[in-house]
Amino acid sequence: MEVVTSRQAYDDPDSRLPKSETIDGVVVSRVWTSRFGRRHLLGRTVDYLTFYATAGWRLWRCAGPGDIVVAKTDPPLISVVAAIVVRLCGARLINWTQDLFPEVATALGVKGIGLFAPILRAARNFSQRSAQQNVVLGQRMAARLEALGIPKNKICVIHNWSDEMAIKPTNRNANPLRRDWELDDKFIVGYSGNMGRAHEFGTIIDAAELVKDRRDIRFLFIGGGARANFVAREAKRRGLGNVVFKPYQARDQLSDSLGAADLHLISLLPPLEGLIVPSKFYGIAAAGRPALYIGDPKGEIPTILERAKCGYTVWPGEAVELARYIERLAEDRPKVLRLGENARRVLEQEFGKTQSLAKWKAVIDGVAQRI
Repeated sequence: MEVVTSRQAYDDPDSRLPKSETIDGVVVSRVWTSRFGRRHLLGRTVDYLTFYATAGWRLWRCAGPGDIVVAKTDPPLISVVAAIVVRLCGARLINWTQDLFPEVATALGVKGIGLFAPILRAARNFSQRSAQQNVVLGQRMAARLEALGIPKNKICVIHNWSDEMAIKPTNRNANPLRRDWELDDKFIVGYSGNMGRAHEFGTIIDAAELVKDRRDIRFLFIGGGARANFVAREAKRRGLGNVVFKPYQARDQLSDSLGAADLHLISLLPPLEGLIVPSKFYGIAAAGRPALYIGDPKGEIPTILERAKCGYTVWPGEAVELARYIERLAEDRPKVLRLGENARRVLEQEFGKTQSLAKWKAVIDGVAQRI
């Protein structure tokens, strides 16, 4: 088994990971790319193009007849490169679709994408029709592919997951990060992970302003991303002393990092439902914490929150409703605990690493058995 990837770390274009190594018996080949990073669209595009070229060459050299290639976005359109190489070398393709591009770029209004969108969409659709299977992250994403004409028997839903053994519920009163960050006695509303263009933060900041006089409530942002500066600027401009910012935490601290919050925030712009699934939900559920979603109540994650009784959803702009719900939970600790227990339960039953890997094994075995 071989993994073909880049030598860059996700959030550090200056990093230079080993060109090749073996991890748990898996050969990891890291190919050269330009190193402009994710801060600017043009630089990111150049990084993608150089990765397509070098990854495609490496795939051509290592794949052979009958092999199974799993092409995972990000970067977008890597499935197109994989589809071409696979067809030439006689291998078989499984696309692991984390988001639908160029639809995401179009929905976000990325400059210059409009002229190229039809060509990019046609190329992406070619790669999906060429694949033996297209694994997507939810039912709404599956419906999007069906609407594009991808055969239903080539679409399989496997949610992203969290490792139920690596991330476990922790006692808030014994959490070292709450102590170190001087948040021991507060009700913490957390946002953990990427603060990207696909997420809605205006409603969150408005809600924080509505409860700024509550000494017992704090908003904790852990992470970074394209919108992190906006959130920080708005909090400073409005004089929100109840908003705290911390950088990404080490992977081995995820249980404590996610467990530092009593309640977690997830957001997604409604036009992006079916194009993206916010995967932070699964870590939150593993940590045994409830979630508040800002987005379309009929979206993929809100549907789970309602069915599993582990969270609540408000539309973007409903800051008053968001603030009121936070205040109610801040005064009802038993309910917070029940919601968190429900979150952990649904994670263990449906979205744990064990269940998800079993589903992936079934997909790969099915493709391997085809002539």
